[in-house]
Amino acid sequence: MPSPVAATRPADRFDRRLLAPMMLGAALNPVNTAIIAVALAPIGIALGAPASETVWLVSGLYLATAIGQPLTGRLVDVFGVRPIFLTGGSLVALAGLIGLLAPGTHDGIWWLVAARVILGLGTCAGYPSAMHLIRSEAQRTGMASPAGVLTALSVTTQTVAVIGPTLGGLLVETWGWRATFAVNVPLGVTSVALGALFFPRPARPTASSGDRPRIDWPGIAAFAASMICLLIFVQNASFSLLWLLAAGLVAGGVLIWWELRHDEPFIDLRVLAGNGPLLLTFIRAFLTAVISYLFIYGFTQWLEDGRGLNAAHAGLILLPVFASGIVFAVAVGRRPEVWWKLMAGSSAQLVVGVLVLFMTGSSPIWFLVVAMVVLGLPQGLNNLAIQNTLYFQADPARVASSAGLLRTFAYLGAIAASVIYGSVYGERATTHDVHVLGWVIVGISVVFLVITVADRSLREIGRTAPNDVIVVEEEAAR
Repeated sequence: MPSPVAATRPADRFDRRLLAPMMLGAALNPVNTAIIAVALAPIGIALGAPASETVWLVSGLYLATAIGQPLTGRLVDVFGVRPIFLTGGSLVALAGLIGLLAPGTHDGIWWLVAARVILGLGTCAGYPSAMHLIRSEAQRTGMASPAGVLTALSVTTQTVAVIGPTLGGLLVETWGWRATFAVNVPLGVTSVALGALFFPRPARPTASSGDRPRIDWPGIAAFAASMICLLIFVQNASFSLLWLLAAGLVAGGVLIWWELRHDEPFIDLRVLAGNGPLLLTFIRAFLTAVISYLFIYGFTQWLEDGRGLNAAHAGLILLPVFASGIVFAVAVGRRPEVWWKLMAGSSAQLVVGVLVLFMTGSSPIWFLVVAMVVLGLPQGLNNLAIQNTLYFQADPARVASSAGLLRTFAYLGAIAASVIYGSVYGERATTHDVHVLGWVIVGISVVFLVITVADRSLREIGRTAPNDVIVVEEEAAR
C-alpha cells in the first residue's frame, strides 16, 4: 500500500523530498572512509595496538565495501530501495554503538575492526539506492537526463571527502577517538527515519505471480571469496601468501562458470561482455581512483618527507584539489554531455603528471598549489562524467548493482594506489620517488585518454532529446 508521502509526489518533476535521505545515504561511505585517518594513532595508543593491527580498521572497511557494494546494489534492484536502505542505516547505527562500547583493552581493537566491517556493509546501501531512485524518478517524470540531481550527488560525496579528516580531527580533539564511531549512531538513525518517511514502498509480488525474486547466493559467495583472497594478497603481497592468490583465482573461475549458467546471476557477465562501453566506464573509474589516491596518500607523504612540510601544511596544499573539483563540477554539472568532460579531465591528469616530474624539495608553494588546482579539474569532471555515463549505459533493471560495481572498481583503484606508492617509497618518500609516481600518473593518464578517445558511444550521451533516451540506452547495451 503506497504511503501518503508517495501519493503526493509531483507527477512532472523530481520529488525533492527524496534528496535529503539520498544525499545522507550516499555520504555515509566517504565520510567513514576519511574520518578514521586521524583516529588510527590515538586508537593504537589507547588500546596498545601496533600499526599492523590498526591498519585493519582501514582494510576491513575497504574489503567490506568492495564486496558489499555490488551485493547491496543487486538487493536494491530485486527488493527495492526502502528495505535495503533502512537495513543499511540500521547497520551503520549498530556499528557506531559497537565502537562506542568496545572494551578499552587490547582485545577492543578487534571489536573496532568488526564495527568497521559492519559499517562498510551498512554504508554500501546509500549510493546504489540513490542511483536506483534517480533512474526510477526519471522514468516516472519523463526526464531523459536528471543532470542536476546527478551533479548534486557527485558534489555531496566530494564535499564529504574534503571535510572527513577535518571532522575526524575535531571529534578526536573534543571527545576522543570513540566519537569517530559514535557519530554513526545519529547518522544511521537519521537515515533510517528519513528513508522510512520519504522512500516509497516497493510492490510486493504475489506467491502465484511467478515474480518472487531469487537471489544468486552461490554467485555472491564465489564473488566474496574471490575478492577477499585477492585483496588480502594484493595488500600483503609475499611469497608465503601465494596460496591466497591461487584461491582467489579459483574462486573467480568458479564465479564465471556459475554466472554464465545461472538464469538470474548476481553479476550478469553475459550482459557485461556485450556492453563494452560500460566495461570501459568501470575501467575509467578504476584509473581515476588510482590517480586520486596516489595524490591523497602518496603525494601527501612526499610533501612531508621530500618537501619538508608539516602535516597541517601538507593537508592545506591538497585543499585546492577538492575545492576546485567542486567548483568545476557545479559549473558544468547541468550539462548532460560527458565526452568533453572526460577529455578535459584526462588531459588535466596528464598535465598534472608532467608537473609532478618538475617538483623538487625546493619547489615554491605557489607551484604546488597551481598543480593541485589543475588536479581539481579531473577530480570534479571525471567523477561526475563517469557517474552520468553509468546512468545511461547500465541496464535499467540493474542500475543499482551496476552502481555498486562502479564503487567496487573505485575501491580497487584505492587499493592499487596503496600498493604502488608502498612499493615505490622506501623508509622516506624522496623526490626521486615522487618522480616515479609522476611517470606512473602520466602512464595511467595516457591509458585513460586513449580509451576515452576510442569510445565513440560517449559522444552521444547527453545529446539526445528526451524521447530518444531509450534508443541511447539500447545502443549502449549493444
